[in-house]
Amino acid sequence: MRDDRHDVIVIGAGLAGTSAACALAADGYRVAILDTHAVYPHDFRAEKLGETQMVQFDGLGLGPQARAVATAVDTVWIARFQRLLTRVPAREYGLHYADLVNGLRTALPESTPLTIGRVAEIETGPDLQHVVLSDGRRLEARLVVLTTGLGDVLRRKVGIAKRVFSAKHSVSLGFDLAAPVPAFPFPSLTLYGDAFGSRIAYVTLFPIGGTMRGNLFVYHDPADPWVKAFRADPEGGLRAALPGLARYCPDLTVAGPVEMRPVDLVQAEDYRRDGVVLLGDSFLSPCPIPGTGIGKVLTDVERFRLHLPHWLATPGMGADKIGAFYDDPVKTASDTQCIRASLYARALAVQNGPTWTMRRWRNFAGRHVLHAVHRLEGRRASPAHPDTAEPSAKSA
Repeated sequence: MRDDRHDVIVIGAGLAGTSAACALAADGYRVAILDTHAVYPHDFRAEKLGETQMVQFDGLGLGPQARAVATAVDTVWIARFQRLLTRVPAREYGLHYADLVNGLRTALPESTPLTIGRVAEIETGPDLQHVVLSDGRRLEARLVVLTTGLGDVLRRKVGIAKRVFSAKHSVSLGFDLAAPVPAFPFPSLTLYGDAFGSRIAYVTLFPIGGTMRGNLFVYHDPADPWVKAFRADPEGGLRAALPGLARYCPDLTVAGPVEMRPVDLVQAEDYRRDGVVLLGDSFLSPCPIPGTGIGKVLTDVERFRLHLPHWLATPGMGADKIGAFYDDPVKTASDTQCIRASLYARALAVQNGPTWTMRRWRNFAGRHVLHAVHRLEGRRASPAHPDTAEPSAKSA
């Protein structure tokens, strides 16, 4: 068989592309994976995942690589109304996105090395797909997989458009706290911004190695003066916007600059094309605030892996065949959940009108009742520290 002939060419070696290439190579397919970077560069993206997502990595055979770059905690403190509400026994993992991707790349077998190069031309059709790199190298495959994130160049080359259905949806802010991890009383903390009109979703603090990392999620326009002021004085911004945080973090000194990632909600359009399929953010880029993004990407990879053997078993690679992936009920449920969660969370924080006001008051009242129950049970458990007592199993 020719060295340039493959079953699948994966373009883009981020989370989706690398996971897909590793899984398909393990299944015995001839896979080429292309990227412009030999080492994935620093990229402020997803920095925390849960055990459910780690189980998905296990299912793809990538659990050891993901765990090797992650810092695990087994308890998360949850605070609302600026006071501790509960301690949740839950395993979470803190990590840097680039470390995760580079760690997953170590699982690529010798038969599927990462090819470094820039795609100059791509031709897709119902039978064979052709990819030409800028240095003249040519590759051929039954199917091309685009996992280039929000990049538009290759999507446009194959006739796929995009729709921004919620522009300037949110802003993610990342920072390192200067105090060492043992200085904090909690393994991991999530404190919600409960004040109406604050446009703050929550701040979460969690360890990555020996550093306590912070992610603050807000519903501000990236050009809002509030964002600029926070980046200039993050400690002052945290104390002003989330005054209860100092109760658990007396030292809120931030080491180094604050990273920012503006988020638009984007979905591909006209994506049913011969010979090409989109995975991950290339198909749908949701908001990170609900915490469903990594799970959505891995679900795409799982379902694609399930469909591919049936596609390759018969001649051709037409849009009708590939449509089975886009119509897959597990995938569509995952995508729908991401979109609904992203839109609902923002609307609950910023929308006016009687319907959303009623929903906010319902949530506000319900959470206050739950908080009062926890405080009462906490006093019974430890009168000296009513708001930091371990909740009972029933109240949790």
